[in-house]
Amino acid sequence: MAKKGSPLPDFSGRFIGRSRPVAELLALVARVARSESTVLITGESGTGKERIARILHDESPRANAPFVPVNCGAIPEGLMESELFGHEKGAFTGASNGRAGRFEVAEGGTIFFDEIGELPVTLQVKLLRVLQEKVYEKVGGAKPRTTNVRVLAATHRNLEEMTRSGGFREDLYYRLAVIPVEIPPLRKRPEDIPLLIDFFIRRWEEEGRGDPVTLSAGAMNALVEYEWPGNVRELENVLERLLVLSGGEKVDISDLPEKIGRSATLLSAPEPKAPIPEKGTSPPSPEPFSPPGEGGPPPLPEELLGKDFNLSVFLGDLERTLVLQALERASGNRSRAAEILGINRTTLIEKIRRFRIS
Repeated sequence: MAKKGSPLPDFSGRFIGRSRPVAELLALVARVARSESTVLITGESGTGKERIARILHDESPRANAPFVPVNCGAIPEGLMESELFGHEKGAFTGASNGRAGRFEVAEGGTIFFDEIGELPVTLQVKLLRVLQEKVYEKVGGAKPRTTNVRVLAATHRNLEEMTRSGGFREDLYYRLAVIPVEIPPLRKRPEDIPLLIDFFIRRWEEEGRGDPVTLSAGAMNALVEYEWPGNVRELENVLERLLVLSGGEKVDISDLPEKIGRSATLLSAPEPKAPIPEKGTSPPSPEPFSPPGEGGPPPLPEELLGKDFNLSVFLGDLERTLVLQALERASGNRSRAAEILGINRTTLIEKIRRFRIS
């Protein structure tokens, strides 16, 4: 197991990124990979939940045994029990032969439940029994079968909210979430976008699928500043489209999908300028600041007059308000908001994290 401060295993090519959120994610993955604990991987669609599950398996003592994924949203409810636990011959109409289930196939290895939030409630009870007692029964069978698998699960849904609404069993949730692992969305690690772009372009070329493209500075900036609601999967799809349509050429903003180009145009729009006075007239002079009183400083805010006033809290609240206002004025663009505040973009990102601004 990786210890604090020890070098991480080599994840190059398996999960791309050097940002702080990715470094923290991979450090956690390295620490828990060799355990037998169940892991619940959360994150938006397209962030790479199955990639993290495969790394957890590959870095575990079970690496030489099967890794068996189960897409809970793609298997009809009526077939799910047979898919998971298998069935005996004659268990139902059409069962002319017995069949091994996913747990049997994964014996000694890892079974990965993708989109576990889609698992029917009736099957949640049976999965809970497997996690608690390490036994299951085939459909149509009466003999309990023991299992030795590690269970990983992933979802883009909020399972805690689902437990409150009755859509997911609370006891199963706590059995799965022994170690929660959250994957950050791409918009929260924009510094990784050029690395991902380079990775996808090089892979395209190495696979002999065509000539690579070259991105202009404007196109690269537009791709970095875009919010990527579909995360890494959306970025990969956009790059494949560019490689198919513009292979061997230089790509500019005008070659990008309309939604990305339009977003870049809005973010780079200049601030409205003050109207130019007509010829022969003088521009209005700004009103001078006149503090009340005879040349003295302005009065202190009311908050300072209270006995419970805390300067650190007051300044923190003020700083948070200024960051929020800058982000609103910049329509969420962090680079522009940093310029408005007169600070570096990385400094702004640290403040956003510290103030927990989403």
